[in-house]
Amino acid sequence: MLGLYKGIGSPMMGLTFINAIVFGVQGNAMRKLGRDTPLNQFLAGASAGTIQCVICCPMELAKTRMQLQGTGEKKSKRKLYKNSLDCLVRIYNKEGIRGINRGMVTTLLRETPGFGVYFLAYDTWTRYLGCEPEDPYMILKLLFAGGMSGIASWISTYPVDVIKSRLQADGVGGVHQYSGIMDCVRQSLKKEGWRVFTRGLTSTLLRAFPVNATTFATVTLFLLYMREGEECSIQDSEPPSVQLQPQTQPTSM
Repeated sequence: MLGLYKGIGSPMMGLTFINAIVFGVQGNAMRKLGRDTPLNQFLAGASAGTIQCVICCPMELAKTRMQLQGTGEKKSKRKLYKNSLDCLVRIYNKEGIRGINRGMVTTLLRETPGFGVYFLAYDTWTRYLGCEPEDPYMILKLLFAGGMSGIASWISTYPVDVIKSRLQADGVGGVHQYSGIMDCVRQSLKKEGWRVFTRGLTSTLLRAFPVNATTFATVTLFLLYMREGEECSIQDSEPPSVQLQPQTQPTSM
């Protein structure tokens, strides 16, 4: 039973920081860009995706190595890695900075456009569904918009994720198969055909919908709550004649 959760330590350790970076960078980028347009939503999301790669790449490397631990080797009582942190420390001691950043280029190629699509899709869906604070179905609409955004993001970048995962898994057991990104693409196509780039997509999308639905709805509702609190405190401190500019797009980050 525990085998189903092999490698879970790494995502749990890094997801908090990743989400904080992603939504923080995206929000600040939107403020710098000024206008709330679809292009700016994409650019802000892409910048957030690029920056969070610093944590995402080592985290996913550790997860991949932990999940593959013991595969293709003679089973022994002694495991190579005790946990995700120990995995990264051992990789660093053996291969240095380049080792723990293995797959960084493919991670950037996946995360930069992926998060651009992620935030663009969410902005488009919330506008289309009309997610307003007074709407009794707002939470359901936010959940749907968030889930669909996650699906759109994964569909747009899944082939790159396949290559990234293979490169990060390469070398487990001491055997290296690929010399680089293009070599991995060529070998994968030659051996398994184009379907290799969609293998596992269904299970990924089934996971993506509830995860991203919860994430986006929680963040949006929290930001709305904080904004209402700030508006109330400003109104209490200002003379009655001063009026606040209403928020025309409450779902925007």
